Amino acid sequence: MNIAAEKPWRDVIGLSELEQNWVTRVQIGARKLAIYDTPSGIYASLALCNHGGADLCDGYFDGHVIECPLHQGAFDVRDGKPVSAPATRAMRVFPTRVENGMVQVRI
Repeated sequence: MNIAAEKPWRDVIGLSELEQNWVTRVQIGARKLAIYDTPSGIYASLALCNHGGADLCDGYFDGHVIECPLHQGAFDVRDGKPVSAPATRAMRVFPTRVENGMVQVRI
C-alpha cells in the first residue's frame, strides 16, 4: 500500500467535548460529520442521511444505532449498514481514533 495515498488523520473534537453516549455534530471544511460516543468506542459518519438528507445528529441514538429523524430508517454506526427500512444503502463511515485527548477522523 502506498503510504502517501492514505488520507491523513484530522483532529475534529476534544474527547471531553463529546456528548456522552450520544451524537455530536462537527464540521470539517464543507463536510458535516456525526461523531458517536458508543459503549464500544467512538465512530464517525457523514451527518446527512443518504435516504432523505436529514441531519442524523437530530435523530434518536441508542447504543450503536442511529435513527434518521425524517423517515426513521436506522443504521449501525460501527459499519454504516442499514438496520431498518426505508434505509437500504449503507451510510458513509470514517475510521476514528483518540490521540492526546482528541478525537481524530481519517477523512
